[in-house]
Amino acid sequence: MEFKVHWIVDGIAVCEAETAEQAEQMVQQRLQQWVLTDPSLIEELGAKAIQGKAYIPGSAEAKADLGEEE
Repeated sequence: MEFKVHWIVDGIAVCEAETAEQAEQMVQQRLQQWVLTDPSLIEELGAKAIQGKAYIPGSAEAKADLGEEE
């Protein structure tokens, strides 16, 4: 019997950067490097996308994204 498994990898990377965009780019580059060195993530596990959003810990924007109140 064949099954499909929809999976999600969730995580929070902490990095020092000048801007949120720079932090996102740093993490994106590291994740892309990982995918390129381990093609089984795409070929065997069917990875389709990686996405993320940088924020300052404790910021109102991050709380809103999580559905929390200030």
